[in-house]
Amino acid sequence: MNKDNSSPKNGKFRSSFAWVFITLLMCFFFIVSSVPQADAQNRDQEIRRYSSIMQSVFDFVQSHYVEEIDPQVLYEGAMKGLFEALGDPYSAYLEGMDMTDLNDTTEGNFGGVGLLITKAVESRPDGKPLWVEVASPIEDTPGWKAGISPGDFITQINGESTDILSMDEVLERLRGTPGTDVTLQIRRGEKLDFPVVLTREIIEVPTVKHAMIGKTGYLRLTTFTPMTADRAKDALNDFKAQGFDSLIIDLRYNYGGLLSSAVDISDLFLEGGVVVSTKSRITSDNSTFVAKRAAAVPPDMPIIVLINMGSASASEIVAGALKDRNRAYLVGEKSFGKGSVQQLYDLDRSNNSGFKLTTARYYTPSDVNIDKIGIPPDREVKFPEISNEEAESLNRLINENKIPVFVAENPHATKAQIDVFTANLSRDYNINQLLLNRLVRNEQNRTTAAPIYDLEYDIQLQEAVNILVSGNYGELMKNAKTLKQLQEEHAEED
Repeated sequence: MNKDNSSPKNGKFRSSFAWVFITLLMCFFFIVSSVPQADAQNRDQEIRRYSSIMQSVFDFVQSHYVEEIDPQVLYEGAMKGLFEALGDPYSAYLEGMDMTDLNDTTEGNFGGVGLLITKAVESRPDGKPLWVEVASPIEDTPGWKAGISPGDFITQINGESTDILSMDEVLERLRGTPGTDVTLQIRRGEKLDFPVVLTREIIEVPTVKHAMIGKTGYLRLTTFTPMTADRAKDALNDFKAQGFDSLIIDLRYNYGGLLSSAVDISDLFLEGGVVVSTKSRITSDNSTFVAKRAAAVPPDMPIIVLINMGSASASEIVAGALKDRNRAYLVGEKSFGKGSVQQLYDLDRSNNSGFKLTTARYYTPSDVNIDKIGIPPDREVKFPEISNEEAESLNRLINENKIPVFVAENPHATKAQIDVFTANLSRDYNINQLLLNRLVRNEQNRTTAAPIYDLEYDIQLQEAVNILVSGNYGELMKNAKTLKQLQEEHAEED
């Protein structure tokens, strides 16, 4: 006989137990839900307390410091300290030319004369004053049209000697409102010295260089601005007109730029799918960027991407997307490893100040963040490293100024002549001859328009071309791994 547990007494007990259980459950949920709320309230109180202390200290120093001090000086010092406290090299308070330079880069253009310049910060081996030196004029700009050449020195700007100006002060004097004039004094060689009046124009930051290597299109991207994708499309159209059958994308020394531009560039080579995703502390700010369905380059065309330690941020987004999507083979050295996203904010237009702040981290299509890790190439190709002994010899060679003298005396030196010269230097100074050849080529490029690529001494580019010519690109791509697979393998090894 089965016992019946549905008696009124048992039912009353179960009912009471249920009410107690529900009450305890509600208390548990109340406690759990109130903990984050209490933490948030405590945090808000802390924020208000520290803000009040900062304001009190600011007012006290302003009123009691032994000398009267400009409040802007205190404000700027406090702002710099606030961002330095984050311990993030990519978040910073910006003012003056720093803010202007960053805006110029992100906007892609500025008012100026179109000269890429350098300035030594210590005494020159040739004994010349610390004048501004022209690295290269940008094509179709006022400086280029005036005939200013690489290696020319700008000795004066509007009558003011450049040897006493900082680089920021030089840029401030060269840039300005389009349509206004600036007078430069140009020194060329030892005897030619002449003034040039240039009218400022809107200058587009050059971001794309391209050329053909046989049937391979060579596309070099130096940074990512709003115009980069359009200029890359122009280059691809030029390649198509010349019947290209493969592509090399050179991202070496590309420090990054706009996230949107990196997505637009990746879109040229991918048939739909994820390019990159960004993840923030604020969930609603998370984003996933996808490519359009129609790529500008045929999906079966071989693509090699060149990277090195100078490839960072937006260039790593492109390299990571093409690698994870099995669309390109990477050659060179491990990239820099900057997997974070910054936003630029204006603060005070009266003194041109603002700040940039890291607001998110980005993730490649295989859901990997490469911050402080970098992207490893599929095939590593390194330039010879300099030993401590070679570094000392190289320092002696530079101070003795032998390479600039050779280039000045042999402006049209052939490869054979350069090889003889560097072989002697290699013997006398015990320095790798390949390194010496590159130093000679760099010196030649300093006084002439630099070539778009250098197949003679660029061993990473040589390897990329060899892979495409050898015909085993397809087999290499079959064995290529995503960044997630590589990180998981590395974790297992550890």
